[in-house]
Amino acid sequence: MADKTSTNSATYKTVPQVFAETVKKYGNRVALRQKEFGVWKDISWNEYYAAAKRVGMALVQMGLKKGDCVAIIGENCPEWVFIDLGVQCVGGVSVGIYTTNSAEQCEYVINHSEARFFFVENEEQLDKWLIFQDRAPSVEKVIVWDKKGLRHFRHSKVMFFDDLIEIGEKAIQKKPELFETLMDTVKPDDLALLIYTSGTTGPPKGAMLTHKNATWMADAVAKANPVYDTDELLSFLPLCHIFERLFSVFLHIRYGYVINFVENLETVPQNMREVSPTVGYGVPRIWEKYYSNVAIRMADATWFKRSVFAIARRIGEKHARYRMVYRIRPPFYLRAAYFLAYLAVFRKLKERLGFDRMRIAYSGAAPISPEVLLFFQSIGLNLLEGYGQTEGTGVTTVNRLDAYKLGSVGQPLPGVEVKIADDGEILVRSPSVFKGYFKDEEATRRTLADGWLHSGDVGEMDEEGFLKIVDRKKDIIITAGGKNIAPQHIENLLKFSPYINDAVVIGDRRKFLSALIVIDEENVVKYAQDHKVQFSTYSDLTRHSEIVQLIQREVDAVNARLARVEQVRKFRILPKKLYEEDGEVTPTLKVKRKSIQQMYRDLIEEMYES
Repeated sequence: MADKTSTNSATYKTVPQVFAETVKKYGNRVALRQKEFGVWKDISWNEYYAAAKRVGMALVQMGLKKGDCVAIIGENCPEWVFIDLGVQCVGGVSVGIYTTNSAEQCEYVINHSEARFFFVENEEQLDKWLIFQDRAPSVEKVIVWDKKGLRHFRHSKVMFFDDLIEIGEKAIQKKPELFETLMDTVKPDDLALLIYTSGTTGPPKGAMLTHKNATWMADAVAKANPVYDTDELLSFLPLCHIFERLFSVFLHIRYGYVINFVENLETVPQNMREVSPTVGYGVPRIWEKYYSNVAIRMADATWFKRSVFAIARRIGEKHARYRMVYRIRPPFYLRAAYFLAYLAVFRKLKERLGFDRMRIAYSGAAPISPEVLLFFQSIGLNLLEGYGQTEGTGVTTVNRLDAYKLGSVGQPLPGVEVKIADDGEILVRSPSVFKGYFKDEEATRRTLADGWLHSGDVGEMDEEGFLKIVDRKKDIIITAGGKNIAPQHIENLLKFSPYINDAVVIGDRRKFLSALIVIDEENVVKYAQDHKVQFSTYSDLTRHSEIVQLIQREVDAVNARLARVEQVRKFRILPKKLYEEDGEVTPTLKVKRKSIQQMYRDLIEEMYES
């Protein structure tokens, strides 16, 4: 268990206080960068503050009161964070909405939060509001920041971001000190943001996070692993998710490093190479995709290159195991061999991936296969796994550069208490624990019971305080034979295959385990082309006997590493990819297990019929 720290006498800061201090310290230094017409454009801390001030003052001029909600939907860009901080600085509550949300989902969040203002990026997002405008009475104004296709559009409730900035500028001229006065009225326990959880079941719940939650977490993360003002990060995960918000807003305004916004999701690899960030982070799917791309490319390389890479990888993995598994310094001969392998192979590989300056990287928001972590550690990238949830402001435990253990999610952050309940559930207590769920006292009471945050995850903690996640409490499989099985572990092993994108293990109250498999389209299509497999559609590809055999070999390889009761006896390849729009995955790409089982129940029953 982590050392307990007294929180009663602590002095907490607010987001506006931290932001103002950093602006004063760094002034004209670069805060944000965005690519425009092929060139990276710099935005200084002073410009950042001025933009947030104009947004905040415009909203106040238009009637925003302390505690009012303001919703934002759009891809990661400077305008998003200008709005986010502008709202928080004047005492408003920022509410992010996923760009992939349907009009119906947007309507739910807008109405549940009673948002008075709705910032939308472009015509596509505005169209969603137009569908439900008559059913969202709380919205007084919709503000669009990308005019493309809308220059001649007129609506009594719609205005453009440029016009809002003008209102803000006039309001500042009229009352120059009001913005700073409003910043001073914000208290640490005031609500800063509502984050609607991308839950795998039921409608999303609005987690209430305070200014204290956000600023305390920024300090705690840096105590576990150092953060420097010379760092550069690439922002591409959804800003309305706590994972991205933590790095692109809260840690950023505390430590003053540079945030680079990607052009779009398709350009992430290219932008990664251009920026070469010093800190990386992503959900497991991102790291799994990078790994599978390397594996497939090496399979296509010449015999000589494949052989050199295989030798280097064996040396790298052995070197990484000493550090991450045995947790001792590798012997001299291995350090020397690794040095040569790094110079000959890994250094160039990291440059091609854009990881050459990356001193630390994080995987979070979902479990990742230890094999993927080991691969990146072997090539010289310090990829560390952490654990947390929105309700705990993002991070509960994390592996450290000087204390990590493969297969664990690390030790609790300084000031965070973690204990394991009698039924194995992970319980958390710290200043980062949220205030509760907005308008949902019953769910709040269930989650915040006896002074502890009940995570819903089952875990184990060793004598050194390293936490290991077993699975979600509700996902534990109990077979017909009474065996308890954590499907997450088996699914992670399956997803390590470059040909498997997702896997859902089935078996609750069943005689054996089965799985629904989603293939990695890019890699399987390449395999099909290389082996002259004829197909016309994605569905055809998934049904082809040679592709079924390919996946069978991957499943067999995983089964060889598992106890008999954990082995996947049958599988079916799903005839389509999983989409958030179809309710199959969350915005952070976690599979909605119950939805999948319901949608494909006929396919599942077919596996058990015989």
